[in-house]
Amino acid sequence: MKFLRNAHDPAVPRMLRHCVASVLRPRIFALAFLLAAGCIFANQAFAQLQESDNGHNRVHGTVINAVTHNPIGRALVYSSDNRFAAFTDSEGHFDFEWPGSDSGISFWLSARRPGFLDEPGENTQVGASPGSELTISLMPEGVIKGRVMLSTGDAAAGINLQLFSRQVSDGIARWLQPRSVRADSNGEFRFADLLPGAYKLLTNELMDNDPVATPPGGQLYGFPPIYYPGATDFAGASTIQLAAGQTFQADLSPVRQPYYPVRIPVTNAALNGGINVTVSPQGHRGPGYSLGYNPEKQRIEGLLPNGNYLVEASTFGQNGATGTVNLTVSGSPAEGSSMALTRNSSIIVNVKEDFTSTDWNASGTSSNRGRTFATPKIRVDLDLSVEATDDDFAQQRGGQLRPPAGPNDDSMVLEDLAPGRYWLRPRASRGYVASATMGGVDLLRQPFVVGPGATLPIEITLRDDNAEIEGTVSGLAPMTTMNEGALYSGLFKPSAWIYCVPLPDSSGQFLTLSASGDGRIDYQMVAPGSYRLLAFKKQQLNLPYRDPEAMRAYDSKGQVVHLSPSEKATVQLQIVPSSE
Repeated sequence: MKFLRNAHDPAVPRMLRHCVASVLRPRIFALAFLLAAGCIFANQAFAQLQESDNGHNRVHGTVINAVTHNPIGRALVYSSDNRFAAFTDSEGHFDFEWPGSDSGISFWLSARRPGFLDEPGENTQVGASPGSELTISLMPEGVIKGRVMLSTGDAAAGINLQLFSRQVSDGIARWLQPRSVRADSNGEFRFADLLPGAYKLLTNELMDNDPVATPPGGQLYGFPPIYYPGATDFAGASTIQLAAGQTFQADLSPVRQPYYPVRIPVTNAALNGGINVTVSPQGHRGPGYSLGYNPEKQRIEGLLPNGNYLVEASTFGQNGATGTVNLTVSGSPAEGSSMALTRNSSIIVNVKEDFTSTDWNASGTSSNRGRTFATPKIRVDLDLSVEATDDDFAQQRGGQLRPPAGPNDDSMVLEDLAPGRYWLRPRASRGYVASATMGGVDLLRQPFVVGPGATLPIEITLRDDNAEIEGTVSGLAPMTTMNEGALYSGLFKPSAWIYCVPLPDSSGQFLTLSASGDGRIDYQMVAPGSYRLLAFKKQQLNLPYRDPEAMRAYDSKGQVVHLSPSEKATVQLQIVPSSE
């Protein structure tokens, strides 16, 4: 197949069009052709070229649908630096040819086509020796579309919609908002380029601003959020399970309701600058409703329909403060109880380093108020963060580790913690976290509570008598010449991914390992504890390892190991089938 010559084709990226236009200039065509012999790196299909019998390097293959495995015609296959590209033919085939090279060339190729996702996938990361056939898989996009018709019979022109996807973040499934769209003049909307997975859909509030239906001084009306298919809050919404390549029709019909003015005085708003306000219907946290803060009158105000609400406020910046008020709207303007903002808490963290080895020279730099200095040793050895237990939307709710004031500041303080329950997330770069407690609470297994008033310190012990895991993963394809070339060129892809999942009530800490090309494992920095080891051919970015209920699906999979300090375990793992 010849190189792409239409520099104005809309499927060609901007940089690629520029490069193609350049190589078509006769004076520099030969130079651009020779530059193609450099190393090219991208996100998807890996190939290594060596000199063939006719003196030319060659790579060819097929682009297929990852679901149906049918070939994809008119898919653009291109190098990462956008110098070279070709379209696949009607059978999905592509072919690249460059001048020969004595040492061979390593490079990556990508493919794209409208209607398919640009997300890189493990199936596209394949090796090829000269003359072999590459297979690049493209995942067909999912689509959620529909129409929003108001209860008045009118199209909801311009209404905003939000789509949340259920994704695993740090081992816990949360609702993340990837995007929002505005319905067109017909009330129609479309979310495209969606991965397979779970979604929830909702509309934002829409006020009825018809001057005929709403005369000055008269009753105000609006359309509260509606959560697909017709729930009144996020918790009651149905989950849309979207398959690869599926188009899901989701029509919505918000109901017109009277809206009433509401206000909530804030007694000590001068505590800080701006205030962020969230409104949760029925006390269930979730998006949809909104109120604002009026700094002149020092109150939260806006419009809401009838219902019961939890209104939360938090200030921006340092010395943050939070407050909550329950509010009921019932057929008339409503004023909530005065909200008093309570300054967020700080927790001192005491760290004991029980190390036996002196072979540790890690260092770093920190900045504070324009000064740059060596990071205090304790900050190099340990990092801390916290995570709210009831935060189903992955929102940051305080818990910042105070930055060091200088190179000799070895204090550790978690600050800006709003009242609530939190998980402590320690990450040791030297050794492991042997224990973390607050009073009698084991923070490696249980959350801690932050409330008004003083808070007990957190006590952490670090040790370096790590355990070790060695062994093999069986059932893998043998390392090919292509894989060996990738290893030596620095582009090695692990033959398997191993996830060390702590068993319930274990002191172990989650760890991800990778197997070498021949399936070997050897890792010496494992925290002692009991684990279930799971091996996969592909990365499991959505593995809910912090959810014991979800992990029960793997009870009969993998291998269980119990590691004492300084102990070495030898394992023989089998690949967990991808369908599981």
